[in-house]
Amino acid sequence: MRILIAGGAGFIGSTFVRCALRRWPAAAVTVLDNLTYAGNLENLAPVQGDPRFRFVRGDICSVEAVQQAMAGCTHVVNFAAETHVDRSILDAEAFLRTNVLGTRVLLEVARELGVERFVQISTDEVYGDIPAPHRSAEEERLQPRSPYAASKAAGDLLAAAYHTTYDLSVVITRGANTYGPYQYPEKLLPLFVTNALEGLPLPVYGDGLQVRDWLHVDDHCAGIAAVLDHGEPGEVYNLGAGNERPNLELIEQIVRLVGCDPSLVRHVPDRPGHDRRYALRTDKAQALGWKPTVPFDEGITRAVQWYRDHERWWKPIKGGSFRDYYHVQYAARLAETSL
Repeated sequence: MRILIAGGAGFIGSTFVRCALRRWPAAAVTVLDNLTYAGNLENLAPVQGDPRFRFVRGDICSVEAVQQAMAGCTHVVNFAAETHVDRSILDAEAFLRTNVLGTRVLLEVARELGVERFVQISTDEVYGDIPAPHRSAEEERLQPRSPYAASKAAGDLLAAAYHTTYDLSVVITRGANTYGPYQYPEKLLPLFVTNALEGLPLPVYGDGLQVRDWLHVDDHCAGIAAVLDHGEPGEVYNLGAGNERPNLELIEQIVRLVGCDPSLVRHVPDRPGHDRRYALRTDKAQALGWKPTVPFDEGITRAVQWYRDHERWWKPIKGGSFRDYYHVQYAARLAETSL
């Protein structure tokens, strides 16, 4: 097996690289990543020097770069994406380019090269807001409500079309909110943990009662691996852990684990179109032999400790271009709560 992992220097992608090299000892892994703001070669430090691993820097929107990286590969797993809802609200263009046009380039080159299996990594956000107690099943209508979710839904539909039209062996996974080590600090858990460690405000959108299902990154990657091995071509597989928690409950848990002042929690104006709840049915993935194994409390405790122990990883990130984004996204909101 020779696997191309697009977006393999990001959070979930780099975890899957490590997972793949453990799960398939005879496999060769190539990572294609453009190293945009959330791509980080330090995420791949544990596998640098492994003779089964190589890294190619390139843009998935470039046919030439994709052809070079994919040559000789039998399997493709596409993590490459712009992923943050808040950034998509500020400027959707990069999301359309990478998540739609880039996915199309990967699919077309995979078709031309006769790739055996193409795994498209997607998100529970494509289902839109899900009122309790319903859980989304894979065959349900897609109702994305943010530019990010819409771009991922479009990528899913393209992938499914390549299976139907060209008989490319495509499978799609849709994961729940994923957390763990190496997650870029724009996302809720690493943002709030690192802010708490620095004594900075914890900006909670609205009432903080938006519900998410929290899936540890190791469980997410194990689910993707099971789908790569056993998934039926043309099918979609939801990956969730059943750990539904309001954001505010998770934030209060972070405050306790870090030991910071609870007054750092600040309710700020909500973002536009904020979905209240996501929840997934995962029967199909579990029928492949996969199930999540990391208990919620244990996983959160481990994640908080990782960020506590790895300031050398996240402090340079928060001191760079992230600072400009944070100012745009939160400065006015936080100032409004101080009035």
